[in-house]
Amino acid sequence: MTPEQRAMRARIAAHSRWAKESDPQAATAPARRASMERFEREVDPGGTLPSAERSLRAEHARKAYMQRLALRSSQARRKRTTPPARS
Repeated sequence: MTPEQRAMRARIAAHSRWAKESDPQAATAPARRASMERFEREVDPGGTLPSAERSLRAEHARKAYMQRLALRSSQARRKRTTPPARS
């Protein structure tokens, strides 16, 4: 199976899964909660900050992470579309 066919099969599976879900937000809640807990541990490993401050910092850490992903994605897309320089 080619990479394109594998990707297509994965998209079909994902669409089929979400077509059956009555409450997508509830289905992804555990994953979102675990993600935020990860960022909370990152910004306050000792658990000493007040809850509101830890949540605020965790949200900033999450946004910074997402921006880094977006930057790398942008750089990879540019690298794929930019023709190599001539010597």
